[in-house]
This record gives sequence, structure tokens and C-alpha cells, in this order.
Amino acid sequence: MPINIAVLKETKQGEKRVAVIPATASRLQKLGATLLIEKDAGLSATFSDQSYLDCTFSATATAAVSDADIVLAINPPSVDVINAMKPGALLVSFIYAQQQPALIDALVARNISCFAMERIPRISRAQSMDALSSQSALAGYYAPLLGAVQMPRILPMMTTAVGSLRAAKVLVMGLGVAGLSALATAHRLGAVTEGYDVRPETREQAQSLGAKFVDTGIDARGEGGYARELTADEKQTVAKVVSEHIAQADLIITTASVPGKKAPILITKAQVEQMKPGAVIVDLGAESGGNCEATEPGQTVSLQGVTVLGPLNITSALAQHASELYAKNVLNLLTLFVKDGAINLDLEDDVIAGTLLTHQGARRDKPLSASKETSDDA
Repeated sequence: MPINIAVLKETKQGEKRVAVIPATASRLQKLGATLLIEKDAGLSATFSDQSYLDCTFSATATAAVSDADIVLAINPPSVDVINAMKPGALLVSFIYAQQQPALIDALVARNISCFAMERIPRISRAQSMDALSSQSALAGYYAPLLGAVQMPRILPMMTTAVGSLRAAKVLVMGLGVAGLSALATAHRLGAVTEGYDVRPETREQAQSLGAKFVDTGIDARGEGGYARELTADEKQTVAKVVSEHIAQADLIITTASVPGKKAPILITKAQVEQMKPGAVIVDLGAESGGNCEATEPGQTVSLQGVTVLGPLNITSALAQHASELYAKNVLNLLTLFVKDGAINLDLEDDVIAGTLLTHQGARRDKPLSASKETSDDA
């Protein structure tokens, strides 16, 4: 018998992405799966129901999942949807267990095997499944564009008949996937770029993108490709060095975050108050509280002439490509355990074991894993 895969329509406010696009739907069918898609699931991402060939459609999420062996989504489904799933089914989506205690209880009670996409191990063989990185790359690309339209000046140098306009200075704080993507975009747009990260090995990556590296002398490399928390003394040292660069910047993009934890503060209100009138901060850490003390998640605020943006779910603004990348991440994960129309979970596989959050009526939480192969992207 074929495997039944259900694809949910996202219900989170402002969410436009979808977990499966027409191109990956056909590839899932070649794995021996039939697809039942909630009506208009891909419409906000520009994918009409008619573009999903040989798929069937359901009017509601609960109806879609009732006979599904695998349920695919981007954001965590509601508890009602989980309770409508058949016992022993699989769920693949972002979860963030610390924020979803009721959902985790429901997954365990229903004996659902849940693959949490934020838990994909950061090892080389899992890069094609790493949804955090694929979505962060798009967020980083979009951040300089978002900041540019808020600035009262242009990014590149321009020579006119009445004189020259100097290029804007863009500082990117946090050089993981999003930060490096932001540096690359700002550089292509003609800005003078600087990159800062507490992990010194990111220096060469920043320089390869045409940016100067802000060196504070602090090495804060942590586990899993993420930066560790700084000590009080280290924070003072960093603040002293970085404050000068913050004050000179026309646009700052902050990207520091660790899945499931509050975003670290990189810019204080006092530092914002020292910035140029008309300067802009785009805080990509707003989803988890913000990297700037002045950030209000989901809002645009002004503090002494400085504009601070706290965008939420920024990749949804690029829903077509964001959906494409996420759908490919999910497809690559499914190919590990869906073969010839059957599901076979090899719990000895590092990727499966690291991503599986609940299984056989129990939680399987482990720290986000990494090995010597780990990228330094965050």
C-alpha cells in the first residue's frame, strides 16, 4: 500500500509558506506516496491547487491528517490537529519544544513520531536537510533590502553633476548563515560593509565577501556551531570595541539567535542613542526577543532619530523561494526513511536520531548535536 502524506495549510498569522511545492510533490509520489493537501495550502506562496498534479485535496486540516502516515507542515500544528492524527503517524515541522509543552504532551499521548526541523544536526551530510540554514539565508538576503527602504539615504556611492554621495556603512552583527547572506547582499548593493561575530573563525568568511572584520579579541566559540554566552568581563570588552562601529554605521543588521533560547542583546539603548540620526537597525533576532534593547518584536520604533525594525517571520515575505527551499529540505529528510512505499526509521542514523523529538510514546530530547564536520553557521 502507498504511504499517505498530508500537507497542512499554515494558520499562523502572516504565514505564507507551504511545506510542499508542486515539484517536490511529484518526487514524493515517486517514493511511493499519495498526497492529500489541505485546500489552498500553497496559494499564498503562489502555488495553486491546480499546480499540484495527481494530488487530492481536503477542506480541513483534521480531515487531511486522519488517515495520514506522514504529516508535513512548517509551523507546529494545533493540538486539535495532533489529536486527529492516527496513532503511530509521523509529523515533520518546526516545533521548538520549549515553547510548546501542550503540543509535546499531545504528541506523546498520540504516539506520534515527531521530526523537529530545528533539530537537524549541523553535520555535512545533513546540510541538504538543514531548514534553519535555508530559511536564514533568505532572511539575511532580505534584511538589507528592508533596511534600505527605511534609510533617508542610498547604499552605494553615487557621482552626480553636483558632487558625490558617499556609500553607506553597513554593520552586520552575527556571522552565521543569515549574517553572511546579509553581508553579501549589502556589498552587492554598493555599501561599505563590516562584519562582527564573537567567533574569530568567521573573519575569513566576512573578508571573502568584501567586508572588514570587527575584531574584539574575544573567542566565544561554543558547541553545535553556535556561540557560547559571554562572561560579564567579556561583554564589557566587546561593548567597548563594538560601540565605536555601531556609532559610525548607517545600517546595522543583527542576526544572533540560538533555537529555543532568548536572543542575546548585542546593542543597548545607550549604544542606539549614540548612532547617527537617520540610522536604521534591522533586528533579525526579534522572533526570539531581539538583539537590540530598543527592539519591539513585530514593530518599527524610533529612538532619538534611529529607526529600529523588529520583523517577524521575515522569510514569509519571500514565500515562493522560502517554500521551495523548505520543501527540498523536507524531501531530503524523508528520503532517509521512505523507500519503495514503506517507512523504515533507522534510529542509529545520526540525522534521524538527532531530529526525532518524540517516538513510541516518549520524548527523545537531546542537545542540538554537532561533530568536527559542523559548520560555523548559526
